[in-house]
Amino acid sequence: MTLEQLRIFLAVAEQLHFTRAAEALFITQPAVSAAVQSLETEYSVKLFHRIGRRVEITEAGKLLQEEAQKILEQVALTERGLRELNNLQRGELKLGSSLTIGNYWLPGKISQFKRQYPGINVICTLANAEEICEGTATGLFDLGIVSGEVKPALKSYLAEEAIGSDRLQVVVGKSHPWFERTRISVRELNETTWVMREPGSGAQQMFEQALQSWGIEISELDVVLVLSSSEMVKAVVESGVGAAAIPELMVRKEIELSTLQAVQITNSRKGAGSILEIIQPVLKLKHQQRFQTQIAIAFEQMLKG
Repeated sequence: MTLEQLRIFLAVAEQLHFTRAAEALFITQPAVSAAVQSLETEYSVKLFHRIGRRVEITEAGKLLQEEAQKILEQVALTERGLRELNNLQRGELKLGSSLTIGNYWLPGKISQFKRQYPGINVICTLANAEEICEGTATGLFDLGIVSGEVKPALKSYLAEEAIGSDRLQVVVGKSHPWFERTRISVRELNETTWVMREPGSGAQQMFEQALQSWGIEISELDVVLVLSSSEMVKAVVESGVGAAAIPELMVRKEIELSTLQAVQITNSRKGAGSILEIIQPVLKLKHQQRFQTQIAIAFEQMLKG
């Protein structure tokens, strides 16, 4: 059994088609068929059912698929580890970041790291916090950087560490009745329309938790739009639609230019001077058990510094 045979087998298992697997690997279809047939002959098993022009994976094929993926992942990690024996002069760092953190907080950190290690290739994927947590748990990323909280189901897989914090600001546009105000009572939150992020967003998770702590259910608010990007939420609110809870990182400029107004929330039951804040941690995530490269460790140390 060779690594090349495993790579070819996995391509067929993914495509369920010999010709498409060959095209994906840039090799000939006979070479794909020969590799699979060699495995089947060597171990006296059938890896695929060939039904006309259709291909179905067998139980033996499913077993090999699961184990082959683990083997090739371990080989890739070993190769990366060997390449790092050059004192971090070359290599790759795979980061996953939630959208706001990736757009506003992380670029400066990556630039600092690149100045120190110019030969390291940094690949950063942006998605919502839930997707980044899942990707870090499955090994897609060396490190995940998110705001908010990790789902309980993933906590046993991920080691998390707070490396900063961000505040959510309730903001409105110029045409909103609250624009001329600096404070509103928590009891007034259901008197306006709202623009919100999708449920997997870290900012949305924090806002809903804050509402619950204030005795308000999300269903009590008049939500007119749910969007997949905080940039979209900001633009819509700036144009005059509703209110939104947006990370402070991304609305500082708009507040300074007075195209958005930040409105503080007060708890009237505790007096007009009591401000309710929504603080969300910025978390560094890594897998509890997966091998950590020296490059990832160096980036972690820089984040702590």
